[in-house]
Amino acid sequence: MDVVPLIDRIGESPTAALFGLITGVIFGVAAHRSRFCLRAATVEFARGMMQDKVAVWLLTFSTAVVWVQGAQLLGLLETADARMMAVPGSWSGAVIGGLLFGAGMVLARGCSGRLLVLAATGNLRSVVSGLIFAVVAQMSLTGWLSPIRDYLASLWITSGGRNMDLLAALHLPREAGLVIGLIIALLALELSRRNRIGFSRLVFASGVGFAAAVGYGLTYMLSQSAFEPVQIESLTFTGPSANTLMFFLDRNAGLEFDVGLVPGVVLGSFLSALVAKELKFQGFEGPTPMRNAMIGAVLMGFGGMLAGGCAIGAGVSGGSIFAGTAWLALFCMWIGGMTMDWAMGGRGQPATI
Repeated sequence: MDVVPLIDRIGESPTAALFGLITGVIFGVAAHRSRFCLRAATVEFARGMMQDKVAVWLLTFSTAVVWVQGAQLLGLLETADARMMAVPGSWSGAVIGGLLFGAGMVLARGCSGRLLVLAATGNLRSVVSGLIFAVVAQMSLTGWLSPIRDYLASLWITSGGRNMDLLAALHLPREAGLVIGLIIALLALELSRRNRIGFSRLVFASGVGFAAAVGYGLTYMLSQSAFEPVQIESLTFTGPSANTLMFFLDRNAGLEFDVGLVPGVVLGSFLSALVAKELKFQGFEGPTPMRNAMIGAVLMGFGGMLAGGCAIGAGVSGGSIFAGTAWLALFCMWIGGMTMDWAMGGRGQPATI
């Protein structure tokens, strides 16, 4: 696909924002229809169940891996220079940030991506939590919390000035990434069969993972055609939430992929909920859930920025390119989420979204 005519017509920055919008719309529709949620999968697993929420998460993750790794093998994509891979990663940030994010998403009853999807359907709890998340993420990036984040992240970083490529570190051939994705996909499909998940939900769960591949593909094409350097990136909501917030607060802020991504998710989720007739206002059920949601949003905002990505950014986008710190952060998010669920007395209870 030649994107030069589009760049010549509207410019590089608007093109990047448009690509973010497209990626966000695909994610928003697919995430809403599949009810994709890392928090729900984590809680379900913590309570000793391997049901539909775990199956949907595994299918999303495996789809992202298969599409991204397959595109690389075909020469359609090169993720070695992706933003997450091209800079040093933080092992300490992945551990501490991942644990904080995991605990926070259980308190807030949804990871940052899920909150954004729910906010578009009229869930006021998610609107409040999402705004707090974005503010804290911005504070952690350039504000009062940034010195703490910098200190914790610097405790243990990857060597060589880059993140660790897990496949290369394990001396595995590039085809191994695709094989790993296919194995996880088979596990996900078997779980889906056992739990009698409908075909439509499976398609949309795969669509969430496909959106991550679309983001990488579009930004890669732009990087090959643009005059100015363009970062190869995909779905993530920690940095983009902060950047989108600043875009609307600072008239000097420019358009970029991140700024198109968040509105795209809102638009896609809203249209999906409209078609499904699921638009309705929902608030907090009481003071305790409100308190938990606010604390959880703070933990996710700081934890996601420290970990180098949220449940989507590290867990799907980063995982699909086998970034070492992303896989560690994802593992710690599961541990943090499971621990918080156990601490809240969730064992033995049904897992709800």
